[in-house]
Amino acid sequence: SMQDQELLFFYGTECPHCIRMEKLVDKLAKEGHKIRKIEIWHNEENNKMMEKLDCEPEPCGGVPFFLNQKTKKTVCGEVKYDELKKWADGE
Repeated sequence: SMQDQELLFFYGTECPHCIRMEKLVDKLAKEGHKIRKIEIWHNEENNKMMEKLDCEPEPCGGVPFFLNQKTKKTVCGEVKYDELKKWADGE
């Protein structure tokens, strides 16, 4: 079910791309997706967590960074809603 998926959204508080993507994340949340928001610019532990998870196939190296832990698929940077929805749906 959608609830077991661990969808992760790594962001930086002042990052303009992240602010724009957060609107899409909130839209997905309204549609029933549980997405965990993880701030990395002001939190060393979260930053280390992203560094550990941002490894394949090509590291994003920055935020916004999205990881679907079920499918292992990532989204890097600013994308359109359709692409983020596919990622969240596990497609």
